[in-house]
Order: sequence, then structure tokens, then C-alpha cells
Amino acid sequence: MINGERAFVSAVRKYCASHGIDVELKAEGWLIVMTRGSSRRFAFGYDLGLNSAVAHRIANDKAATADVLEICDIPCVPHTAFLSPRMYKYIVPTGAWTAMLDLLKQNPQGLVVKPNEGTGGISVFKVRTEPELEVAANEIFSSERSLAISPYVEIEDEVRVILIDYRPIAVFSKNRLAVVGDGKRSVLELAIATIPAARLSSVLSGQAGDISKASLDEVPPAGRRHALNWRHNLGAGAQAVVLEQGDARAAACIEIAVKAARSIDMRFGSIDVVSVDGAWKVLEINSGVMMEALNRSHPELVDAAYAAALDLVFDPGTNA
Repeated sequence: MINGERAFVSAVRKYCASHGIDVELKAEGWLIVMTRGSSRRFAFGYDLGLNSAVAHRIANDKAATADVLEICDIPCVPHTAFLSPRMYKYIVPTGAWTAMLDLLKQNPQGLVVKPNEGTGGISVFKVRTEPELEVAANEIFSSERSLAISPYVEIEDEVRVILIDYRPIAVFSKNRLAVVGDGKRSVLELAIATIPAARLSSVLSGQAGDISKASLDEVPPAGRRHALNWRHNLGAGAQAVVLEQGDARAAACIEIAVKAARSIDMRFGSIDVVSVDGAWKVLEINSGVMMEALNRSHPELVDAAYAAALDLVFDPGTNA
């Protein structure tokens, strides 16, 4: 997608057009300059500038986020950061690899390895063996300065809460693509027969390791639901389903999301909350609010969320 065609840019343009604000795109669409009279504001990437630099840096660092949440006694999925060998001057003498292997031994169910800074589910690996861990680490370190490792947990449900000044603006679950077995056809055959080609393609064309050939060849028993992907990322084929006000899941997720946002003084951001063994935990915090996938099904909600944030950008006294 061309940067200037992002839903974020479209929403900013709509808001500015209705409020007499001039808009200019720079840096191939990543930098947006908004001018009204003598007042000038900037947006970069998906950041509107409402959060402090410290809040933004913590939210952008998965391990730092987990550390803060643990300090504040907020349930979360733990993340441990490891620096690339290129950063050898800052690595403890024992090295990172030994510590990574120790985590693997401590978590026989597996680990999730991902860039410590980054969004969108890019370069996220589930590993269970030392060779798999080595491949994942090398892949990530080829382009990143650090990675984060968390224990693999069976996520029963994942919900994203978007907050502005600790008030929910949008709450939606991330529903993974799945098929229901008939006892006769393989997972792949069921998927081809029941899932629209565009959505199925987004999963089957994902990164190596997300879906194994053995998984696709499996024949699920009749009536059993089989998720096609272990990840809940919208970019990996999951569908955004908005939760209505009064939904019990929404209320529980909003409560923990607000605590998480307050722990780092984040005014505008999204919090991913997951259900593990029946308990809600924070998975990640994002200070840059990206809603490209949600825009495909609920563009009016996306425009309203960004408009509420822009109200605060241009009129700080506004109650979002």
C-alpha cells in the first residue's frame, strides 16, 4: 500500500477538510503537515504526537512494556529482550544465546520470538527446538537491533482496545480464520471450499512456519473447529469484529487496558488483551494507532477515532 493511501492519511485528510486545516504530505506520505493559521501540527507514521516521548518509547519496546506492567501488578505476557550480536559492547559477558536456550528449556511448550520493536506481526516465529530458535534469531537480527522472547501460550481470545485519555473509542476482537471438520476433508480442502479466496490467500501466503503442511493435510473430526493460524494478527488473516457496549468481554478488556495505559501515561494508543486459561492479560501496547484492517469493515469507526484524537491535537482543552 502506498503510504499516502493509508486509512490513517484518509482520516486525517477528512478531518482537516472539515475543520479548515491545510494538509501536506512529506517523506513519501509518512510525514503529514497540518496547518491552521499560525498553528502547525505534525503526524508521523501513525503517531499524532499526543503521547510523551517516554510513553512512546516504552510502548514501542515489548520487553520494557512487560517490565512496567509487572512493576504495576498488571497481568501480562512476559517478554525478555535480547540485543543483536552487532551490539556486543552492550551484552553481558555470558552472551545472549545461553540465556535464550535457558528460556527454551524452561518453556517446553515453545517460545514466541519477534522483533522487540515493531508492529503488524512481521517476523513473528513460534519455536520449539534449538534449530528453530537459531533460525528465528538470525532472521530477526538480520534487520533488527533486538528481539523479544515470550513463552508460547494458548490464546483463547484476543481483543484490541483503542483509548483516548483512558476512554475507549473502539473495542474489537481478532477472530482467526478457521474451518469446521466433517471427518472427511483435509484442513486445506475445507478452507478452499468455505473461505473467500482473498482472506485465505492472506493466511496461506504468510511467513514460513505459521502453517505446516502436516496441519493443512490433517482431517479434523466432524464438528471440531480448527484455526488456520496460531497468530491473531489482522495482517495474518484474522477478522476484526467490533464488540458492542455492554459486552462482558469488552468491559473486562477495557478495565485492564485502562490500567495498562495509565501505567505509562499513554493518552492515545491501542492495547492488545488476551485470554489465557480464562484470565485476561496484556499482550502488547501500541502508541501508534494503526487501523488499516478495521477500516475495511468499519471505516466510520476509524474516522471517528482519529477525529477524536485530532480534536485534542488542535484543541487541547477538548474532552475527547
